[in-house]
Amino acid sequence: MNQIEAKTLIIDVLSGIAPEADFAALPGKAQLRDELDLDSMDFLNFVAALHQQTKIDIPEADYPKLFTLDGAIAFLRR
Repeated sequence: MNQIEAKTLIIDVLSGIAPEADFAALPGKAQLRDELDLDSMDFLNFVAALHQQTKIDIPEADYPKLFTLDGAIAFLRR
């Protein structure tokens, strides 16, 4: 998966969780939970949807890697 594909997938997943968000203005280093006002269940839904769409295992120890858009992109590209 390249960077554009990863970013597109992440934004597609997040748009289902936070449809009112302005993803064009989302800084790559911003904390997704803070920027998009996600609660812990929203974040778990995000992780589950990424796993479901990519079949990549995401252990709980790796959740911090998904806290930012840049981090999530890097995680999916590994």
